[in-house]
Amino acid sequence: MTTTGPVPALAARATACADRLRAADRVLLASHIDADGLTSAAVATTALSRADIPVETVFKKQLDATEIASIAAREYATVLFTDFGSGQLDVISEHVAAGDFEAVIADHHQPSDPADCHPDAVVDTDGYADFDTHLNPLLEGIDGASELSGAGAAYVLARALADGDTDNRDLASLAVVGAVGDMQAVGGELVGANAGLVEEGVDAGVVEEGTDLSLYGKQTRPLPKLLEYATEVPIPGISNDEAGATRFLEGLGLDLKADGEWRTWADLADDERQTVASALVRRAVERGVPADKIETLVGTTYTLPAEPSGTELRDASEFSTLLNATARYERADVGLAVCLGERDAPLERARRLLANHRRNLSEGLTLVKERGVTQAGAVQWFDAGDAVRETIVGIVAGMALGTDGVDSEKPIIAFASKDDAETKVSARATGPLVGRGVDLSAVMREAAQSVGGDGGGHDIAAGATVPAGEEDAFVEAADEIISDQLS
Repeated sequence: MTTTGPVPALAARATACADRLRAADRVLLASHIDADGLTSAAVATTALSRADIPVETVFKKQLDATEIASIAAREYATVLFTDFGSGQLDVISEHVAAGDFEAVIADHHQPSDPADCHPDAVVDTDGYADFDTHLNPLLEGIDGASELSGAGAAYVLARALADGDTDNRDLASLAVVGAVGDMQAVGGELVGANAGLVEEGVDAGVVEEGTDLSLYGKQTRPLPKLLEYATEVPIPGISNDEAGATRFLEGLGLDLKADGEWRTWADLADDERQTVASALVRRAVERGVPADKIETLVGTTYTLPAEPSGTELRDASEFSTLLNATARYERADVGLAVCLGERDAPLERARRLLANHRRNLSEGLTLVKERGVTQAGAVQWFDAGDAVRETIVGIVAGMALGTDGVDSEKPIIAFASKDDAETKVSARATGPLVGRGVDLSAVMREAAQSVGGDGGGHDIAAGATVPAGEEDAFVEAADEIISDQLS
């Protein structure tokens, strides 16, 4: 099917990738383990299957030289990388040049420097390593941190793979979940190329875009918990105050319980929601919450109408959290199954993993509060050691940024033990910091390489792996780089 697709600037690249995949006898698909990686894999796997292209899907916590060598050892002639691959072209290009496999990449991370890659396998596109079957928004001037996620890139590819029987627009819902899970909502709204994916999802009837309370947990959290945990906009006397949240709700004169149990936001009628939201805004004003914060209490929401109301799958944000709770605990198979439409046992398993994930995040935040963060010039950092899983320490860091004792005006760096030899590093920033020049992808890559490691990612969120024992040297290097970026 010939189409300009949902992102016209990427149409030619998507077509080239689709043509290469159609020519393959079979494809090995490798993807990352977060919500964006899982949805990327689900979108691509579904599109390949619909095109009658045999596919095997594997997941990798990180795509380093060892993992790429293990992929090459599988002896697939064609390998599709989703939600990573661009930043590992220095290694991938060596395997391509050696004839180990042909690569197709649908990613949104910063590509490698062409000078670090095999010259026979890549070309230079505006300073980025590039090749014929490389689908990455950055190569066409589209921001990969806020305008198109890995799942979005996979969706653009899926639309190019479509034939006369299906246009694959139904996969837009997963692309939206991936973008939301990758924290790409700018001011709560998906923008740029992502907006085109939302539009296609709405047209296909698989996504609903609306305006509603912007708090997390509207589908599944009982109302007091919804407000108690609403730390996005802290409201004194309600946020982090179970009794206060309960008193607030009981004073509204509404019947907010059913059979003795608190209802959820999804259970409420429109007029009930309006009453609660208006009272919440009034309370925020009374308690001196800044006006710009109050405005964010209401925002754009993305709902999947085909999923049952009152479940994690109905809301894009809750769906993405459910997925993070699977692959980050070595159960990517469970998350993929849910993305592919399986329910019953996979969904129940995912919910159990989610409960465990929430406990771990809560314990991680408590650890940061108890240990505190260390200020180091332009950055701040904490070392969780083995007390926080290295697969979730970045989430903990992002949640901690801006809480009591953690400066929202500085990027935060978090360390967690991978094993005796290596340490995982995660870094998070804010939109205003990025606007002032912070690029954590460059920070993680350059600081890690200065101590014998490697890293990369996005301007607002990135990660690295460094040799154990080099944490202090890494912080010194990162501080120097960030100071330069902000000068």
